[in-house]
Amino acid sequence: MTKKTRKTKKSSATAKKRGSSLWRKIWSLTWKLAIVGAAVVSFYAIYLDQIIAQKFEGQKWHLPAQVFSRSMALYPGAAINHPQLMAELKLLGYRKVANPRQVGEFSASSTRIELWRRPFLHPEGNQAEQRVMISFDSEGVSSVTRMSDKRELAVFHLEPVLLDRIVAGDGEDRLFVPSPEIPSIIIDALILVEDRSFYDHFGVNPLAIARAAMVNITAGRTVQGGSTLTQQLAKNFFLSSERSIVRKVREALMALIIDFRYSKDEILEAYLNEVYMGQDKSRGVHGMGLASQFYFGRPVGELTVSQQAFLVAVIKGPSYYNPWRYPERAQERRDLVLRILMENDKLTVAQYKAAAESPIGLRSAKKSVHQKLPAFFAVVKQELRDRYGDSLLQQSGVKVYTTLDPMAQEAAEKAVTSTMSSLNKRAKNIQVGMVVTDKYSGGIAAMVGDKVPGYEGFNRAVEIRRPIGSLIKPFVYASALNQSDKFTLATPVEDKPITLKNEQGKTWSPKNFDKKFSGKVPLLTAFKDSMNVPTVNVGLAVGVNNVASTLQKSGWADDISPYPSMLLGAVNGSPLMVAQVYQTLADGGRYRKLTSITAVLDSQNQALDVSRAAGSQAINPATDYLIQYAMNQVVRNGTAKRLGAAFPGVRLAGKTGTSNDSRDSWFAGFDERNVAAIWVGQDDNSKTGLYGSSGAMAVYQAFLQQRPPLSLRMIPVNGVINGYFDRTTGAAKQGNCDNIIGLPALDSSYRPAKNCGESLSWWQKLVGN
Repeated sequence: MTKKTRKTKKSSATAKKRGSSLWRKIWSLTWKLAIVGAAVVSFYAIYLDQIIAQKFEGQKWHLPAQVFSRSMALYPGAAINHPQLMAELKLLGYRKVANPRQVGEFSASSTRIELWRRPFLHPEGNQAEQRVMISFDSEGVSSVTRMSDKRELAVFHLEPVLLDRIVAGDGEDRLFVPSPEIPSIIIDALILVEDRSFYDHFGVNPLAIARAAMVNITAGRTVQGGSTLTQQLAKNFFLSSERSIVRKVREALMALIIDFRYSKDEILEAYLNEVYMGQDKSRGVHGMGLASQFYFGRPVGELTVSQQAFLVAVIKGPSYYNPWRYPERAQERRDLVLRILMENDKLTVAQYKAAAESPIGLRSAKKSVHQKLPAFFAVVKQELRDRYGDSLLQQSGVKVYTTLDPMAQEAAEKAVTSTMSSLNKRAKNIQVGMVVTDKYSGGIAAMVGDKVPGYEGFNRAVEIRRPIGSLIKPFVYASALNQSDKFTLATPVEDKPITLKNEQGKTWSPKNFDKKFSGKVPLLTAFKDSMNVPTVNVGLAVGVNNVASTLQKSGWADDISPYPSMLLGAVNGSPLMVAQVYQTLADGGRYRKLTSITAVLDSQNQALDVSRAAGSQAINPATDYLIQYAMNQVVRNGTAKRLGAAFPGVRLAGKTGTSNDSRDSWFAGFDERNVAAIWVGQDDNSKTGLYGSSGAMAVYQAFLQQRPPLSLRMIPVNGVINGYFDRTTGAAKQGNCDNIIGLPALDSSYRPAKNCGESLSWWQKLVGN
């Protein structure tokens, strides 16, 4: 072996030795880095696990506070007629059929309605689904019978209307629905379309990812995704929509953790309530529960197969498959989902054909799923703040049950819109405030604060303070009639010029509207014709302070200056304040503070305290009956007779009011169901040229045309009798006398003169007549 050869072999061995040493170093570094990497991944996984656990085991979502209408109560004698209940069922999304076979359906004849009510959460507890027969007579509801055992129910509630949800700052809106309440077709379609191996993989599906990658490479663009439902949930819950490798890796890792920690059913329920389903202006529509209401206006459990398929179809691209904007595109996608269900034996061929041939059945795009009720919601929020502080509406899952009657609100808005359009031709830039109350519950049933009902601004129903004019007169006369030894409806009242002087020497000479004087008029005539001078005389006779006391006991909250001008309405108020005191008149003289809230439930459906102040008897019930009678005469043949002519045969009570120089037009009145108070005027307090009968009363008349009135029952209360009075002197007489008028009177003071008040002849005395 030559020296050169030996040198070459030695060099080769050295190189091998060096190579082996390098590989050992690389291997050593690799496994060390692997250990470090594994440790980093482990620590990161622990970190992600904590984040995931906090989300899944705590509060998954901030559920917006839900605001509900009143729950319609049906019971024998309820002042609810057949058309009103039909309209309520339509508003709630019930379907009219020949024979109700499932929840959410009803049938109707001319005098009866058979209803299969949905289950719902009532403030007094969960209400199960129930099938009933509701019968009507001329007075309203005559009976409510449970179909299962033919038992008559004392009271039966319909579910309230969900008016709105108060969404938090993130703009996400949803209605949580537990997965057992989601129809099986939706779940089957979701898994078949979005993740067929959902129940088999561990959160990530490598084969699906590889398959999607090949399809996308072939197409040269992203046309298919490989994410599982669990990955989509991880992205929606925790990550942004950024397209990057780092985000995809993090998404996959979180999906593995989620799948390891939680059952498939828990993951599915979270997905069904989290998935983005569309955009409702500034609100993101999330979850199947809200999507069902958003697209179809009904609960998810009542959707047709076609509609259920559409909800799954739209997940791929809510904007791209917007059914109102791209109906053909949306229907094609829905049909694809239906075909997949049929091909996988989830639908029969007949079911597939029937669903594919049916329209999607969308709600009207003009009908919002959010009620724009700025005036009423302002009152609700203020009442919530007063009772619970500012933080309540920021809590998740709060449910607020209000007094709002959706049908009354709709009628009020239509009345305002139509009447203001007409009146604007006579008086430019006029505005309106309107409050409607429920006579029986003492709650605010409707409220409009602007001639554009949805305008969110100055709330004239609550915030204005304007002279109420003749609307004060019922309280003047109630104060007088309560002194039954001095006043009856037939008592003659002076109607002559008077001049009053105050302590500063200033004089006041009230005049009647027509500037004429009649000498003397019966009290009832003075009331129904809204005569000023007789009213002042009556008020002075009973005392201005007594009148002020009657008004304040009836619920007037502001201070009242006890000057004689107050007797003609020199008292500033709002429609809400007027509605409060007229609610007292309509409720038999009983004062109850008006409210907008009936109940509040927290996230655990536990009722919060909503204690209300105790009511009080502000006006003697018998006296109040006389005022109601007089207000009915106002409508029959007094200043509101045009209203009476518009509704012949219906007993209504009302009072017109006009402030000085026709600056403010007022009307307040009631039927058997609702009390209404309306103001029409200018924001700058300028003249309108409108009177109570030509302005505000026109709004009320339009309201009753939208919401047919229920006639006042006017049943005499204890202490009231039918009396007879001399037409000229007002003296109590017997029923067989001449020149008499029959009027209701207080039994305690009705003492009719014997023998019609005439002296007996010797012959009559002899025979005992």
